[in-house]
Amino acid sequence: MKKYASCDEYFATAAHWRNEIAVLRQIVLSTGLTECLKWSLPCYTASSKNVVGIGAFKSYFGLWFFEGSSLEDSRGVLTNAQQGKTKAMRQWRMTSGDEIKPRIIKSYIKDAAELAKAGVITKPDRNRPINVPDELQTALAQDSRLSQAFEELKPGLKREMCDHISQAKRPETRLRRLAKLTPYILEGISPHDRYRK
Repeated sequence: MKKYASCDEYFATAAHWRNEIAVLRQIVLSTGLTECLKWSLPCYTASSKNVVGIGAFKSYFGLWFFEGSSLEDSRGVLTNAQQGKTKAMRQWRMTSGDEIKPRIIKSYIKDAAELAKAGVITKPDRNRPINVPDELQTALAQDSRLSQAFEELKPGLKREMCDHISQAKRPETRLRRLAKLTPYILEGISPHDRYRK
């Protein structure tokens, strides 16, 4: 994913759906939320809490609501992008500018901002089992230093690493992901730490 220096750069250089996400931006800004860049994507906050983000991908563009699972979705527009992984976040995917309905979008954003201001937070399930993929098990068996470093990781970070490898469908992709994650395991950090600072 390309790294952007600002929201303006994101909207000006987006490879897909540039006109549609510009319209979404104006709608979101009209609600009084604060615009910032997080995870290299436009994010909008209320009381310093994440409310909604905007994203454009090849096949769709849309909004994601950080506490979407707590929203009343009477129109059935929200979807869980990563079933079994994402607990609170929900996406509103669109594939045409005709699907942009400002009044409805503003009502969802208003409800989401009220949840953020009220401090509603869906806690992650920290007791979910850690399923170590075969590729990682093999690497751990062959490298005692890697094995020890992996054992010293916090459970959430272990789960994050294992899930990232396991979610790849092709064996060669899983091996590439393992190779990319190995230095992070040895350092005891998440590849996402650079975004959290």
